[in-house]
Amino acid sequence: MSKSEEWANCIRLEIIEASHAVGRMGVHIGSALSAADILAVLYADVLKYDTNKPLSSSRDYFVLSKGHAYIGYYATLAEAGFFTKEDIKAQFMSDGGWLPVHPVMNLEKGIEFSGGSLGTGMPFAVGKAYALKLDGKSNKVYTLVGDGECDEGSIWEAFVSASNLKLDNLTVIVDKNGMQQDGSTEDILSVDIESMAKACKWNVMVVDGHNHQELREAFGKRFDNNKPKCIIANTVKGKGVSYMENDNNWHHANMNEKQYNQAMEELSHD
Repeated sequence: MSKSEEWANCIRLEIIEASHAVGRMGVHIGSALSAADILAVLYADVLKYDTNKPLSSSRDYFVLSKGHAYIGYYATLAEAGFFTKEDIKAQFMSDGGWLPVHPVMNLEKGIEFSGGSLGTGMPFAVGKAYALKLDGKSNKVYTLVGDGECDEGSIWEAFVSASNLKLDNLTVIVDKNGMQQDGSTEDILSVDIESMAKACKWNVMVVDGHNHQELREAFGKRFDNNKPKCIIANTVKGKGVSYMENDNNWHHANMNEKQYNQAMEELSHD
């Protein structure tokens, strides 16, 4: 098992553990589980960062535009060493805690952007990538968006802007799990993301979002055309927990004790 695969399983276990711990408040579990492999590969194999120097000017930047995957993001940052799993227990969704329902910028803890409102993170990432270009810096910018989030017009304004600005230092990953809060993305607003991204003059790749080798190869692929990169990662909502997979009821829900125990047992055997 690769380092990123080990991380992904630990991230999923923490998603379940932390979600269960907050009880009746409910957490966006399904969305976090679908993104776990993407986040694991990014932080284990791709991003340049130093947890001892989180404000380093040479770091790469990650922006969680898909803000409702927050618990997966927090679990990933803990796995990477920006803070501990004990911090998640103490701070997540607690009064005065610094790990609220949606991420709030905290550069010392590795959180680059205050997310939550869909369609806002990708434009921020475009601005960050453009600023780095203007400053002549080689840092990379990565942002994770959801396929449901691609209903937002601001996402497509950002796509057009990034290609016109020749932001080859920008990579967008679309977590395409086929679902959003109120149902399937196909039924709510059908968007051919691949065709539209290509029409916006991006380099576009489609991968299995749970295959770490495919993800690594996509992140590592180089182009010489000054275009930004879009990786469309086909995923399964609720990935890793049998009764949650492709069940949109787990977009935002609570586990009872039996469900929690089953989820932990399944993930512990991976």
